[in-house]
Amino acid sequence: MKRTAAYLGALTLAATAWTVGTAHAAPPPSGTTTSSGSVERTTFSTAQQDKAISFWTPERLSAAKDVSSLTPAQAAGTAANTRGARAGSAADPAGPEVSVPPAAAPASPTRTSSGAVSPLSSPTAWTGGGLIATTAGKVFFQNAAGGTYACSATVANSDNKSVVLTAGHCVVDASTGEVYQNWVFIPGYANGNRPYGTFAARSLFHDDQYVSTGGNANWDYGFAAVGTVNGSTLVDTVGAQGIAFNSATGQHVHSFGYGGSDAEGNGERLNHCEGDEFADAGRADSTMWGIDCVQTGGSSGGGFLASFDSSAGSGYLVGNISVSSGSNEYHPVLGNSALSVYQQAGAA
Repeated sequence: MKRTAAYLGALTLAATAWTVGTAHAAPPPSGTTTSSGSVERTTFSTAQQDKAISFWTPERLSAAKDVSSLTPAQAAGTAANTRGARAGSAADPAGPEVSVPPAAAPASPTRTSSGAVSPLSSPTAWTGGGLIATTAGKVFFQNAAGGTYACSATVANSDNKSVVLTAGHCVVDASTGEVYQNWVFIPGYANGNRPYGTFAARSLFHDDQYVSTGGNANWDYGFAAVGTVNGSTLVDTVGAQGIAFNSATGQHVHSFGYGGSDAEGNGERLNHCEGDEFADAGRADSTMWGIDCVQTGGSSGGGFLASFDSSAGSGYLVGNISVSSGSNEYHPVLGNSALSVYQQAGAA
């Protein structure tokens, strides 16, 4: 079913700068990075967070490039992905299942459909409202060369009420270890609107195994702990999806993201896929699982949810959109290593 693999966000980001108009925006100073076990944390000062919020004007949001799929090397494609499928990249050992339940939003958005859904083989606009309409959103960030880019992310319930799950490649360049700057999350993003405000990253977290393997997609997850808006935390503002670690695979799952194709609304609306998971058989060391559906560039980092209640729009995050091939999209499994990254993000 899967023959060649392409990272939805494996870009040579440092080589391409996207600017607004003719003015090139100088990259901001880097955050402070510390390590704890295999968890890498990059912390941004209050001044850097304020700068990030000011940086993302409507014009810059519009000009940001959706993180897209193929580099020239990947276009050639092999069963072993050209980035990161290195020998000896062991799978995350299994552990006991750990789950955190969803948190309801203060006020649920009005539904615009009956909530009835059918298995999809191509993404369609999500019109079901519910908790996913407030907890899914877009990520915007800048790289060292001044380029501006967009991904997707989802609010995950946590102790500090401030955590979002996204892809590792939406947090750090695995080829260089560069952690991205001016990083913000806009929950409920739609057509340039920010209905709940802009939340700047206080800290970004990724698994060092993602960088040390040169970008092995098995470790392609990242978390952000964001600041407040008008004194309210992210979860108190929009609610949160549940999240599960070491959960069963082969489940019926739903994925959500802001794909950048014309058919997906050019990154301006939330799209939806669903299907029964199957193992990634196209990469020798892959521990990823996926479905028969593909969301395009910009959907990177969007959530895969199991036990999803379509009428309520809520479920449990079991991964994030990472890799696509043919008509399939895949997510890394959230195991013990991801749990460690999440726990540090939730304590930040």
